[in-house]
Amino acid sequence: MRNNLSRRGGRTIAAVTATIVASSVLAACGSSGPEGSGGGDGGTLNVWVYGDASTKVQDEAVKRFNKNSDVKAKLTKVPGDSYQDKLRTAMGTPNAPDVFFNWGGGSIANFVEKDMLVDLTPEFDKDPDLKGAFIDTIVDAGKVNDKYYGVPMRGMQPVILFYNKNVFEKADAEPPQSWEDMLALVDTFKEEGVTPFALAGADAWPELMWVEYLLDRNGGAEVFQRIQDGDSEAWGDPAVLKTAEQIKELVDRGAFGKNFASVNYTEDGASTLFAKDRAAMHLMGSWEYANQKANQPKFAEDGIGWTSFPALPDGKGDPKNVVGNPTNYWSINAKAKEQEAALEFVKTAAEDAYVKDLVGNGDVPTTSDAEERLKAHDAPQYAEFQYEMVKAAPAFTLSWDQALPSQQAEPMLTNIQKLFNGQLSPKDFVEAMKGL
Repeated sequence: MRNNLSRRGGRTIAAVTATIVASSVLAACGSSGPEGSGGGDGGTLNVWVYGDASTKVQDEAVKRFNKNSDVKAKLTKVPGDSYQDKLRTAMGTPNAPDVFFNWGGGSIANFVEKDMLVDLTPEFDKDPDLKGAFIDTIVDAGKVNDKYYGVPMRGMQPVILFYNKNVFEKADAEPPQSWEDMLALVDTFKEEGVTPFALAGADAWPELMWVEYLLDRNGGAEVFQRIQDGDSEAWGDPAVLKTAEQIKELVDRGAFGKNFASVNYTEDGASTLFAKDRAAMHLMGSWEYANQKANQPKFAEDGIGWTSFPALPDGKGDPKNVVGNPTNYWSINAKAKEQEAALEFVKTAAEDAYVKDLVGNGDVPTTSDAEERLKAHDAPQYAEFQYEMVKAAPAFTLSWDQALPSQQAEPMLTNIQKLFNGQLSPKDFVEAMKGL
């Protein structure tokens, strides 16, 4: 993060509040909503977070905040498997949170449409140090209708092409730098009796990662941006058909083996194939390293390698572009009674102590100047690779199933799974997507 932001924690809450009161975002929403709204009452800030092992970072943030604020934050940890359902049910009721964790994009689009969230754009414009504290593409990935509704609050989660060093060494092979390399490696590893790419095809979301990267490399990030903006005709872009044809080519060539449709991720199926030298590569989110470290520590220590998804021939997309989950965000309920405190709380995600806790938790922060911090990461080389890849990316496309509203995301995932399973031809796939 920037040096001037690292001093943000030293500013008094009173001084910050004085500037916030004048902010147009608060003038628009008001600093006190209807009695009992937003979950805040009598100087309390109700903060909801997705309940998992990473909440210890937010626990510490709440403790620091409460030491310096008359308004006390209360952290509610909602079980992960029910988080989104409980949030949708609570919003608009007296039990709604004042500040809450989300994925940006489609995960909050319905709330934005109903004017339920604070538009943070005026605050970002007024406080360039706040926006500048984070990598631009990360902040932008959380936008809805070209406005900011979230402050990044967890680590980055790009999709990475992992490879098995042992298998590559045995085959005297190198990680792919081009589409031609990928196809050649498919043939190489098939001859070795190794599945070229592990794929958990029992679920659609691991297959989605392939479609996301191929479309990005073929047509650029702009194609899906049009789709996300509501242009259904963008599914008819030639890059979508080319992507579907490449998926069929990979499947027909044996890139994922014969039984990928029955392999899962949640029970560690694909990851185990990869770690046990039965698969050469695995396209997966950055959490794959932590997963291997927990379940296959020896492989994580010396057997796993990582690289970027390669460029494609005649592709319009920048090969530095990244897809995945840029991060998670704090958003503010427009009816929160303690809006000044809510805004000050979400800003703590830019503070030095918060970033230090993220690194200590094994995360790679999304702040713009985190390089020095990464030396303390438990896997510094891996962390630095992720950080530099994301920082250099002209665009970071949010996972489509998070970027699109659920009524579009679910049938989209079904269509992708049918494409991989041969139940839809590339042309039929395009028509099905245009009909979403």
